[in-house]
Amino acid sequence: MNAAPLRRLPPTLEAVAAAAGVSRSTVSRVVNGSTRVSPDVLTAVTAAIEELQYIPNRAARSLANRQTMAIALVVPEETTRFFGDPYFASIVHGITKGLEPSDYVLTLQLTSPFSPSEKTVRYLLGGNVDGALVVSHHSGDHFLASLGKELPVVFGGRPLRPDEQTSYFVDVDNTAAAEMGTQFLIDLGRTRIATISGAADMPAGIDRAAGWKRAMDGAGLRSDLLADGDFTMAGGARAMRELLDRAPDLDAVFVASDLMATGAVSVLRERGRVIPADVAVVGFDDSPAATSGEVELTTVHQPSVEMGEAMAHMLLALLRGEDPEPVNIMPTRIVVRAST
Repeated sequence: MNAAPLRRLPPTLEAVAAAAGVSRSTVSRVVNGSTRVSPDVLTAVTAAIEELQYIPNRAARSLANRQTMAIALVVPEETTRFFGDPYFASIVHGITKGLEPSDYVLTLQLTSPFSPSEKTVRYLLGGNVDGALVVSHHSGDHFLASLGKELPVVFGGRPLRPDEQTSYFVDVDNTAAAEMGTQFLIDLGRTRIATISGAADMPAGIDRAAGWKRAMDGAGLRSDLLADGDFTMAGGARAMRELLDRAPDLDAVFVASDLMATGAVSVLRERGRVIPADVAVVGFDDSPAATSGEVELTTVHQPSVEMGEAMAHMLLALLRGEDPEPVNIMPTRIVVRAST
């Protein structure tokens, strides 16, 4: 059977910039109709666009003012996970707040965690949107990782392999935040501390596990109790059972999301463990899941609503032809509740 032909990508902004002898951001300003370019630069960029047959994001519309006034929210997750995880609700709430003063409308694109469908690719590259916001990016999705070469894109959370010229993202320092959450348990006197990590193909999952290990190593404690909970409640419960089977003497667990922590708490109670007397639990997110379960969770607060709002502001700046700071790292803190 013959292999499917490779998709031919159109010329990029970088190619136009090289041909015109200007920066990528200058080409972006011209494409977005900015007046902050000189006539000779405008002439050079326009000539390069014609020579390379570059089609701007807005699908062969004029370079001046024609816009779709639509932004795609791309979430490479299954539908059940998107609507079942309160983290996404907070992020989307912030995004809509950030876009409210503008004329842009938001369109939702749920797609595969590993590779978007041909329909999604056609939609994103077919002039239907002026830019995109990507939340919950997985390492195997190379198309979304390189989408910033074709249209303005802002990620919620750093991409695993960020392109220095096209990657804009809003995030927290997940490693430092997880280290802080684990250190909180160490300071309580806990010594056999496990962790339930998130998906290993996502930066947040990788970084939060690394932060737990850094705190454990720094305290001279064993860092051998790790189980993957896949950022789901069922995964958190499954991982907690595995950890208790391996180490019945564990006295604390740092969990990389509140949703997984609620699953872990249910298993601890099922096994007769008293929280926090026998096992202390720290989650991550400070989402509604932290206060809606059997035990209110001590958790690492990340400002999810504000992160969504910052993503929207960053993308709007790009669409205006501006050069915002490409990385926005937001603060975290511990919120203490009954689980510790």
